[in-house]
Amino acid sequence: MIRLATGMAGAFAVGLLSGAPAMAEYPERPIQFVVPWGAGGGTDAVARILASVMQEDLGQPVNVVNRTGGSGVVGHSAIASAEPDGYTVGLGTVEVTMMHWQGLTDLTYDDYDVIALVNQDAAGVMVPSDSDYTTIDDLVAAISDAEPGAMSASGTGQGGIWHVAMAGWTMAMDKGADQVKWVPSDGSASAITEMVAGSLDFVTASLPEGSSMIDAGRIVPLASMGDERNPAYPDVPTLKESGIDWSLMAWRGVMAPKGMPEDARARLYAAVEKAFQSDEYQNFMKERGLGAVWLNSEDATAFIAQSDADFGEILTAAGLVK
Repeated sequence: MIRLATGMAGAFAVGLLSGAPAMAEYPERPIQFVVPWGAGGGTDAVARILASVMQEDLGQPVNVVNRTGGSGVVGHSAIASAEPDGYTVGLGTVEVTMMHWQGLTDLTYDDYDVIALVNQDAAGVMVPSDSDYTTIDDLVAAISDAEPGAMSASGTGQGGIWHVAMAGWTMAMDKGADQVKWVPSDGSASAITEMVAGSLDFVTASLPEGSSMIDAGRIVPLASMGDERNPAYPDVPTLKESGIDWSLMAWRGVMAPKGMPEDARARLYAAVEKAFQSDEYQNFMKERGLGAVWLNSEDATAFIAQSDADFGEILTAAGLVK
């Protein structure tokens, strides 16, 4: 009887287990993809093409949400502070290695699970089509001759990557980091709109971020801050060609809150990698002159750690560390 009872209990347990529904595989509901910068800019564009391709693989909507403000702090904080369940991720930007140096937040790259690096672009210099400056040499001469703060520029928030691009540039010209007045914005799209309206002398941002206005003849690209010319803009010289020894690259990578379950992390990584390799993503990036650069989780984390150290030195030299 004991053997019978034990056998019946075992059979009952097996029946319960076999009849129980299997645990749902990630993802079982829509994913929120946070963008720390405004709609229409380069980060927004990269996030939207990634999300579009990723959701085909994941079988769930990947909804892009722009969380702007605080020179990138609001959006990056929204990614880091979310539940680490894989349902909130984001496209982190180079500013995550800059904000803490400036006293804007305590967040660092170590507060995230870095999934992969997917993009890298050089800063650029753009002016409105009716500008008096028709070449980069014209603009350099005007900046050199102007009183500090007499000219104005924008492209991102205070202390953001395109601000540092401009500050480093003027310092390379043996001028102060504040030689040109910086007007904070939520991103390149709003900065370019303000410039076209006549409120700014120029914008520093990646050239692809100005592509639609360049194509429409509303703005003119004068220079790139890359080591080489952008293949999508072969007629636009680099600053180095004008004798100014300064270059600066921005990067973007998929990040998640620290502590994601390993199965969800692995599934998300696979979806990001597949999206990056897709014809849709590669063609989109090439057509717009955006740099499609891939680093896996381990390499991306090491790269970002080095970026953090490098920007500590740059921001210190620019007088932006607090």
